[in-house]
Amino acid sequence: MKKVQIIVVISVLFSSLTANAQDKQTFRGMNTIEPLPRDLEIQLALSALPPHLRDNASVYVLNPDKGFEVAREGTNGFHAFVARTGDDAFRGDWPLTEYRDDILYPISFDEAGIQAQMRIFFDAAEMQAKGTPADELKKIMKDRLKTGYYKAPERAGISYMLSPVLRTYFNPEESDKVITISYPHVMYYAPGVSSEDIGAGELGGMYPFIILSGPHGYMIQPLDLTERAAINKEYQKMLARLCKIKDVWCLPKEKGQ
Repeated sequence: MKKVQIIVVISVLFSSLTANAQDKQTFRGMNTIEPLPRDLEIQLALSALPPHLRDNASVYVLNPDKGFEVAREGTNGFHAFVARTGDDAFRGDWPLTEYRDDILYPISFDEAGIQAQMRIFFDAAEMQAKGTPADELKKIMKDRLKTGYYKAPERAGISYMLSPVLRTYFNPEESDKVITISYPHVMYYAPGVSSEDIGAGELGGMYPFIILSGPHGYMIQPLDLTERAAINKEYQKMLARLCKIKDVWCLPKEKGQ
């Protein structure tokens, strides 16, 4: 009789362990983000900032099982990280059916943007790490943005996106098409400002324009071609490393190359 009981207990324990292993495999399947090499992720995050702000900025790295974690505490009030699910994913009515593993979104925020703007990225990363399905995450974030869960910045401020590479949704208001581009730019918080208010130029042109018009709107000022070329040259080795990891992270060749 005791032998039978022991066998039953062992069987139950084995079944439990097998079920837990299967659950973990299922979770890993849902959470498809593979972390970048730590040194590369830190360098890519800091590339979002201008040189004079990099040494004393706070830097975060993504732990796919938890969300963003502090890699280095800073002292100058600027915070940099590489989002792998950016806020672009929550725009438009198209369905977010799965988490992509190819999004690269180096971005930084000042103190004014931490609670208002940066929190959106960090909350999304944490929910994704906990296993929230992609379509559900998009619904949650769209509802939060619509209902004012995330407040507008309390003062004027700035978000630098000066990295030489960006892979994200091309026109997220319309579709889930993704592109890789070199588009270093500066974003100023512009809650409640419309494109008409500033006489905006065309999207992606040389003049400032507005995105996300509303409480979390940004006025975007792109860098000129000379500055862009200098940034690309500065980060040639970093770009080569990214390109070796994923083909889609290779920058498109310029005409004539």
